[in-house]
Amino acid sequence: MDRVVRWGVLATGGIAATFTEDLRSLPGSEVVAVASRTETSARAFAERFGIPRAYGDWAALAADDEVDVVYVATPHSAHREAAALCLEAGKHVLCEKAFTLNAREAEELVGLARDRGLFLMEAMWTYCNPVVRRMTELVRDGAVGDVRTVQADFGITGPFGAGHRLRDPALGGGALLDLGVYPVSFAQLLLGEPDRVQADALLSPEGVDLHTAMLLGWSEAGASALLNCSIVADTPRTASITGTKGRIDFPPGFFYPEKFVLHRPGHDPEEFTAGGPGTDGTGGGLRGMQFEQAEVARALRAGETESPLVPLDGSLAVMRTLDAVRDRIGVRYPADD
Repeated sequence: MDRVVRWGVLATGGIAATFTEDLRSLPGSEVVAVASRTETSARAFAERFGIPRAYGDWAALAADDEVDVVYVATPHSAHREAAALCLEAGKHVLCEKAFTLNAREAEELVGLARDRGLFLMEAMWTYCNPVVRRMTELVRDGAVGDVRTVQADFGITGPFGAGHRLRDPALGGGALLDLGVYPVSFAQLLLGEPDRVQADALLSPEGVDLHTAMLLGWSEAGASALLNCSIVADTPRTASITGTKGRIDFPPGFFYPEKFVLHRPGHDPEEFTAGGPGTDGTGGGLRGMQFEQAEVARALRAGETESPLVPLDGSLAVMRTLDAVRDRIGVRYPADD
């Protein structure tokens, strides 16, 4: 594929709007269609962003011959249904995080994509961020020695009333899938899948987690991660990696950082950024979700069916950890049955 990458956007909520706004200024890509469960919503979204075609059902978008790849921006509870529909219609897919409600659903999507030879990627934009990529290079080159601890948190306050989607088990509500996926993915980017999972949580009357603390362990590496997520507490949203030879600290917003600081004994603190001018300080002239969008476009042009930055096996491993955490804290969704 050497022409413009033509995107379809499935869903019309806030995350879909942010994605579409960022994609509008990414060279070599364009949104050509949008779909919602209602034609009214799809048409309003299309008019807002100047999108040529609007569909009142998902299947019509999946059948559009002028769409190369679909961005699935529905709530978690519909990720498997929406992404599978598009894959079965022969479309490449970028699916929002958390990838699905559980590992079983994620395995179904990955199996379908691999059977069809289609591109599939979880929209973990953190992994595509150049500052995070620079950090992983330094860690793998031994800048902090052997990693011993990872600490990360992502908490916000609502209030989120009983009718909010974050309180609804049927929609995958709770802090874990919306926010906890970031600290877990951050830790597993560095250490892989843990072999020990402990967790404690405050649950809502509806049975979703309002606040969850996780302790993950890696026996062979001798490492652990202390992670928190919350929809009732405004946490610092920072992250730290401590090794045998140093430490890396991320300021608030670790999941989409502009910089980090490397601390090593006998050295002054070293600040790292992506370098170069950019609309958001991260360099390269890209902003927001454009790093993941650019990675999808690159992979499609290269004929790749998955991204080396956000590998499918890594997304499956994160979903298994999230399942293990839910098992420890007693959170079940109807889709688990």
